[in-house]
Amino acid sequence: MSGGVDSSVAAFLLQQAGYEVVGVTLKMWSYEKTYHGKAGIKPDHDFIEAAQKLAEKLNMEHHVVDIQEEFTTSIIQNFVDEYFAGRTPNPCVLCNPTMKFGTLFSFAENLGCEKVATGHYLRVKNENGRYFVSRGKDIAKDQSYVLWKMSQEQLSRCIFPLGELTKEEVKMRARSFGIVSIAEQRESYDVCFIPNGDYRSFLQMQRPQGCEALRGGIICDKNGKWLGKHRGYPFYTIGQRKGLEVAVGHPVYVTQLDPENNKVILGEKEDLLSQTLVVTDYNIAKYETLPENFRALVRIRYKDAGTMAIITQEGNRLRCDFDQPVSAVTPGQSAVFYDGDDVIGGGIIL
Repeated sequence: MSGGVDSSVAAFLLQQAGYEVVGVTLKMWSYEKTYHGKAGIKPDHDFIEAAQKLAEKLNMEHHVVDIQEEFTTSIIQNFVDEYFAGRTPNPCVLCNPTMKFGTLFSFAENLGCEKVATGHYLRVKNENGRYFVSRGKDIAKDQSYVLWKMSQEQLSRCIFPLGELTKEEVKMRARSFGIVSIAEQRESYDVCFIPNGDYRSFLQMQRPQGCEALRGGIICDKNGKWLGKHRGYPFYTIGQRKGLEVAVGHPVYVTQLDPENNKVILGEKEDLLSQTLVVTDYNIAKYETLPENFRALVRIRYKDAGTMAIITQEGNRLRCDFDQPVSAVTPGQSAVFYDGDDVIGGGIIL
């Protein structure tokens, strides 16, 4: 229970369905400590207080679990390390199975709870003895992309009450339940520990000396021609066009990051196109083993509509050969494989 509309309505719906519901709020990150009361950023106790008030309204047991130390070690450290390795991570992909659901399942065991429920917009299915996630009814809010790493054991015990609802329907339910103030509040943050969306400032706060040491590296084209100096390659992402601070007379894009030589390499729009990609650290959910030369829709970032590809096994990696070239394949992001609305699995792009 985050104190937001999604988890709040999920709790209401579960009670209406006859479940005995216990509320848990995870305190993973301190906004006050990090952002020192900056405008528009709610303090930590506001979220916790909202969840506690809802629990009281529902006459429901409620717990606050502080996992800030573990979250910092496992998620924040990885997030920063990935950028300094020249990759662009998606922290939610790592956090969900390890920190969020991992902690919830551990706490559920202690309380004797059989299931774990959240306010995610997706469905969980069971076919041929396999559990997997599937897109929710509200495609605009669908969160199936970030849960591809969930294990069979975790998925077998998950409930997602909002999978059959749209965001507007959830807000309508909240109003009908008498929690109008929660229904009208702003959306939650894309990255929970960066509420202002400025990952560059966050990296600067987390590793100021490291950022300063990389300042002034070379920006060049694919042939090595000097074009200018950069602010530190962790501050750039594949496909970036704005904020490059170089003038070449036409639009150019970040096509490669070279951490070893502290370089940012620029190119034309067509230089961003790729016909293939390779993923590692993959997880296949819908099938016990991936069928040979399997065709699937592959999404290479959260907002990507997806492109059809043939997926083949190459040792401990998977290769995706696309029907049409895709733009801005970004190391560190997830490639997630879909069969219609169903998530087959996914992996981390190399």
